[in-house]
Amino acid sequence: MIGWLKRRRRRKLASGQFSEDWRQIIRERFPLYARLGAADQKELESHILVFIGEKRFEGCKGLVINDEIRISIAAQACLLLLHRPGDYYSRLKSILVYPSTYFAQSSHRAPAGIIHERQEAVLGQSWQHGAVLLAWDSVQAGAANPFDGQNVVLHEFAHQLDQEDGRADGAPLLGEGSLFRARIAQYSSWAKIMAAEFDVFCQTVNRGRKTVLDTYGASNPAEFFAVATECFFEKPKKLLQEHPALYSELAKFYCQNPAEWPDKFD
Repeated sequence: MIGWLKRRRRRKLASGQFSEDWRQIIRERFPLYARLGAADQKELESHILVFIGEKRFEGCKGLVINDEIRISIAAQACLLLLHRPGDYYSRLKSILVYPSTYFAQSSHRAPAGIIHERQEAVLGQSWQHGAVLLAWDSVQAGAANPFDGQNVVLHEFAHQLDQEDGRADGAPLLGEGSLFRARIAQYSSWAKIMAAEFDVFCQTVNRGRKTVLDTYGASNPAEFFAVATECFFEKPKKLLQEHPALYSELAKFYCQNPAEWPDKFD
């Protein structure tokens, strides 16, 4: 439950001035913005004002945070919030931005029980306890091509939505504000369809067949949800054609129908 003080503060933030310079940054750095209707653009801008008012941006490895970085990331993250009740990524406190691909330590347990540690190149990460990490060059590349199904910000912030209940399992919070029976029905539908879609997708990947979804989604249900989110916003018509049930569940969750957005950019 969101307290009235927080709601009042957010109303004040959302009613603030959105500068034309910021709007130009979005037009140049986030082409999907041009596909939104005027009302959705206005709503997105109000969400951005709240987002940048509440979240802390930190530059890493010498990167200096400026409006271009802040607004570009916020615009993409807030696309996932349109028309939806929610708490602006309630667990998120900081967005850590690296200049380019960074390396993180990872561990892998071999069948014999031996643990192997290695450095892995990372474009982005979502932590359950307060942070998203992003590589700025990957942020720019992901937003610049709105048709390739590759967007690191959408991917990592989908993880944030998934992690709001404390688990990264591909099952985000559903039906906020709905009656108990309605929520149960939504969870039942989500679990049934997402499990079936994930199973079919993994079989497709294992057989080496081409798919509209990035094969990384076969890693686990959490990655499947994040990859499906990227595809939902960037390849909506192909996703609807190949995976209509999956598309329908995502459309209900995100309260959006990007398959009906205009194809041309202004």
